[in-house]
Amino acid sequence: MPNIGAPGYILLIILALLLFGPNKLPELGRAVGRTFREFKNGARDILSEDQRTEHKDSKDSAVKASQTSASEVQPQPEDKRLS
Repeated sequence: MPNIGAPGYILLIILALLLFGPNKLPELGRAVGRTFREFKNGARDILSEDQRTEHKDSKDSAVKASQTSASEVQPQPEDKRLS
């Protein structure tokens, strides 16, 4: 993708001023900033939720493994119907 360069940025700024006017640009900038902040916070929440889920799953696996090893040590009652 080619670089825009300084003349391209100047052209974009002039175009934005003509389209929105000098009074609306700060409001648009704030709105864009809020949108990015909300997106960033949402992404951070999703990532932390995934990490909590993975941590919980690993804990559950460890508990199941310890229960399995404990049940292997204890003798299981025999089923009388099979004899």
